[in-house]
Amino acid sequence: MAEHGTAAVHTGETRRDFLYVATAAVSVVGVGAVGWPIVDSMNPTADVLALATTEVDLVPIEVGQAITVVWQSKPVFVRHRTDQEIAAAADVAIEDLRDPQADGDRVQKPEWLILIGICTHLGCIPIGYKGDFNGWFCPCHGSHYDTSGRIRVGPAPENLKVPPYTFTTDTSIVIG
Repeated sequence: MAEHGTAAVHTGETRRDFLYVATAAVSVVGVGAVGWPIVDSMNPTADVLALATTEVDLVPIEVGQAITVVWQSKPVFVRHRTDQEIAAAADVAIEDLRDPQADGDRVQKPEWLILIGICTHLGCIPIGYKGDFNGWFCPCHGSHYDTSGRIRVGPAPENLKVPPYTFTTDTSIVIG
């Protein structure tokens, strides 16, 4: 009796290869399904994003007036400077300043001065339109800032900081 044998055609792929590929594909999808919520949780929340920028309408601010807005839980002074304030800030000898910075380097438009309202000495909030230079005065330790927010007298080591801001229109800015 002759044995009837069947010749198997070997294509190089086996059931085991399929199981390896299927297991790897399911594993990748599983890791992605578990990992994405973890990565996504690291994104800032809506309330944090809301604090990231502050939009300010400049129309109601009269010449010579200043307002205080909040950006990232910090007070920001937005001052519509007069021609006299602009001239006083521009006429300062830069080499005489403790923290030398030209007025033109601190503003995008000369009539609008935007500053973080925190004294660079100990973090107090200076009072506007006060002091020896009609800028800001920090009553805690006697720092005087000029009409460009530059330190002129007192223990503060640096000028009032200028936050990042852009003019979205001629009458509107976004801080942050």
